[in-house]
Amino acid sequence: MSFRPLHDRVLVRRIEADEKTAGGIIIPDTAKEKPQQGEVIATGPGARNEKGELVPLDVKPGDRVLFGKWSGSEVKIDGEELLIMKESDILGILEESAQKKKAA
Repeated sequence: MSFRPLHDRVLVRRIEADEKTAGGIIIPDTAKEKPQQGEVIATGPGARNEKGELVPLDVKPGDRVLFGKWSGSEVKIDGEELLIMKESDILGILEESAQKKKAA
């Protein structure tokens, strides 16, 4: 199934957090918080400004983003749990540093 968000909405897949702490302690599922990072899967065309002009979104599919703990609405598409949220719910785009890119 194909899904295309409307207006300034974004479809996001959560990126699971590590299951161990820095000290090596394994965190059980019941103690884990939902991740606040995700990958943009699809975006709408954008919102309209006061003049009726279409303003495109700053995020695009493939971007890794950081969003608020209670942001978005959970939906299930093709058996996968995803989030639909407005672009304004996204706090920022996570970008790899230049050093990490050189190492890869």
